[in-house]
Amino acid sequence: MSDLPDENMLRLVLMGTGPFAVPSFEALRQAGHEIAMVITRPSRVVRSRKGPPPAPVRDWAASHELPLDAPDSINDLSVINRLAEQQADLLVVCDYGQILKPEALQAARLGGINLHGSLLPKYRGAAPVQCALLSGETTTGVSVIHMTPRLDGGPVLTSRETGIHSHETAGELEERLAEIGVEATLDAVRTLGKWDGVANLGVIQDPNSITKAPRLKKSDAEINWQLSARMIDCHVRGMQPWPIAFTHFQPVETKPPIRLAIKKIRVLDKPAASYSAGEIVPGDQFVVATGDFLIELLEIQPAGKRQMSGIDFLRGHNPPVGSRLL
Repeated sequence: MSDLPDENMLRLVLMGTGPFAVPSFEALRQAGHEIAMVITRPSRVVRSRKGPPPAPVRDWAASHELPLDAPDSINDLSVINRLAEQQADLLVVCDYGQILKPEALQAARLGGINLHGSLLPKYRGAAPVQCALLSGETTTGVSVIHMTPRLDGGPVLTSRETGIHSHETAGELEERLAEIGVEATLDAVRTLGKWDGVANLGVIQDPNSITKAPRLKKSDAEINWQLSARMIDCHVRGMQPWPIAFTHFQPVETKPPIRLAIKKIRVLDKPAASYSAGEIVPGDQFVVATGDFLIELLEIQPAGKRQMSGIDFLRGHNPPVGSRLL
């Protein structure tokens, strides 16, 4: 528990669904803030042998026996009325998946804050961590905003910056940013706890610096071999753990292409020279030409097969000279 005096403790409603929210929510619980309710997205009905998708916030709330609700829409009048009944000081939103309308934000005395996985106004939207990698950024961070109805558009209360590691995937980076976001969230809650409701809060986002980070689609993961080796490396890392970068290998003209999921590559310090983009370079390793340098495919997974090394795939198919990835 925190050693802060009781008057600095707030009554909170927490809203989140995915794993990015859990470290900050747990830190708020341990700090001694009163958690009136946890709100998460409804469970999806999935008819699959894998079972339903993970629900980290739901599981976290259940483990601490916290009141839990999962409305279809946070903006329904009945839900807003339930929110208002909580008499919360503040809504804390992270990785939730719904945009709150003004009426929902007004259900708490101090409105709401949101922890976002980028240095706003860069990468507003559902996939900020992935898009930072896909764009070739070398630094990123987290921001906590005082929420407005505009998506990720409120004034920035606090932020934390960090470098992107050279071999980091989007999944690994997101996990690290979730931990970095803990102190940023606690800092923002402290700021709101001292707010008089009148003074201007935070830094207004520069509209000229806004970039978007829309939700990824499976088709976004296809590799464009015309790109530079560095950008293809960013693409492969940015598409993990979902939707996973992919390409197609044409074994012979009389057979359909084989879809290859690309899990790990290595950029070689060798110019592509006379090879065209996507061409497989003859040799003992699975080396492919890009728009500038060569890369080696280290870990791949052919459709319907187990994951294997690029070398094992090459040995099994022995592509003729001039073969390429599509």
